[in-house]
Amino acid sequence: MRLRGVFSFAAAVPLRSGTRVIVHTPRGQETGTVLCRATPENLQNLKADIAEDNIVRIMTPADETDNRKIGEIEQDEYQRSRAIIESMELSMDLVRIEHLFGGERLIVYYTAETRVDFRELVKMLAGEFHTRIEMRQIGVRDETKLLADFGDCGRDVCCNQFLIEIPPVSMKMAKLQKATLDPNKISGRCGRLKCCLRYEYDQYTGNKKDADDKDDNNIQEI
Repeated sequence: MRLRGVFSFAAAVPLRSGTRVIVHTPRGQETGTVLCRATPENLQNLKADIAEDNIVRIMTPADETDNRKIGEIEQDEYQRSRAIIESMELSMDLVRIEHLFGGERLIVYYTAETRVDFRELVKMLAGEFHTRIEMRQIGVRDETKLLADFGDCGRDVCCNQFLIEIPPVSMKMAKLQKATLDPNKISGRCGRLKCCLRYEYDQYTGNKKDADDKDDNNIQEI
């Protein structure tokens, strides 16, 4: 889910941007990527989801191998979890299973249109996988963020590539930019209005305001 946090490293080793590391978080041991130094300026620009914690070590080749194996394990856990959910006839759609690097817990991401009582499900999953289970209900935009690959533009979907927060998008933005109002053409992989309609909205709004002010001045001169 692209969580960000401020981490300290006890070893006297410089960490470059992009370095893969093992970190300790409130959820357990996880893999992470160094973004930048935690300068006051950077902290203002990057909202931290995790309070200050520690970098355990730089990832080793053995860690990378273990991480790849965890990816394979997640696929098996997904299939087994899906079978259990179907057997219980719960009104929910399983999106993804996240297996933490340290094995402290499994995080179950799901979507549901109504409230789901998953207490029995948690017991069954805990008995199946012998670890702590955390249920996380997400929306369709978050589902796309987790699963989607490419958008209509041919590039990686923005929510998966670089967006830290998914901005609100309205039909008003499409109208102002003279975009087609065909829902099939202005909707993203999630079925909602494309996030990119937001990118130039402020510029269009500013240009429209300047044009309106100029028209008002011309009318006053006449």
